[in-house]
Amino acid sequence: MSHSNTQVRLAKRPVGMPTAENWNITHDPATEPKDGEVLIETAYLSLDPAMRGWMNEGKSYIDPVQIGDVMRALGVGKVVASKADNISEGDYVSGPIGIQKYATLPANQVDKVDPSLVPLERYLGVLGMPGMTAYFCLLEVGQPKEGDTVVVSGAAGAVGSVVGQIAKIKGCRVVGIAGGEEKCRQVVEDYGFDACIDYKNESVSKGLKEHCPQGIDVYFDNVGGDILDDVLRFINLKARIAICGAISQYNNKEAVKGPSNYLSLLVNRARMEGFVVFDHRKNYQKAAREMAGWMAEGKLKAREHVVEGLETFPDRLLMLFKGENIGKLVLKP
Repeated sequence: MSHSNTQVRLAKRPVGMPTAENWNITHDPATEPKDGEVLIETAYLSLDPAMRGWMNEGKSYIDPVQIGDVMRALGVGKVVASKADNISEGDYVSGPIGIQKYATLPANQVDKVDPSLVPLERYLGVLGMPGMTAYFCLLEVGQPKEGDTVVVSGAAGAVGSVVGQIAKIKGCRVVGIAGGEEKCRQVVEDYGFDACIDYKNESVSKGLKEHCPQGIDVYFDNVGGDILDDVLRFINLKARIAICGAISQYNNKEAVKGPSNYLSLLVNRARMEGFVVFDHRKNYQKAAREMAGWMAEGKLKAREHVVEGLETFPDRLLMLFKGENIGKLVLKP
């Protein structure tokens, strides 16, 4: 049976914020699976800030999306045809589906998921790449200890919200940084942070001084730029700074702004370390089981922001950089 496939392809590398001219939307028959492959009908796609970096040419932790290729994205969906021994028609899987209605992938690139345990979209959030990022980056790079003060930027986002909750589970005082009154309210009331600084309406530096009177032991950075500089003024001896992302810098037309307060690392004998979640893929299942346990105990909450329409992807992606999403942003075709 032939399936008509809608695909969003990279037409041109962006300079600054992506626009409509960076994309082509095509409609072609889906590719039938060969031996060892499966054909997946997409249910949900993950929209992530990292996508902006994948569009750039140059050396990175992963090859750039090539001009003319389907835009890279993680997703979940239903197997509608299978020529693989370990996956059957009707199974649900997650994997690198891409921004398209149907994806044909090698079976060894996907993992089975169970929609009876949690909503499918949750496998793209807390139990997907954002949750894995929060778990491994905080615990392995941040190394929080009971009684530490942990600061999280992008605190209302898919990664930051989970970071803060795990830090609370580990017995830390947690201060978030987010944009807008509603996001800060959610960070404190829904996710259990001790405080949240609204960077859009108040001084981050003054907020850190108020809410981190004992200094900062762990900083989980999702934004970079001026906020990173502000935090470096308040770090403690042997502080750990986990560099997960720098969303404030991704659409710069000029050079990325580096930290001017980096000598604070020297003075405080502190450590700043970058993180890429794909390095930990072999341990995803372990992390997922522990986080699922926390969710069952009511210690870890999740929220997805679902938008619809595959052809709306070019506009929906920009929500991430305008701060318009609350929780994990996912696209339903």
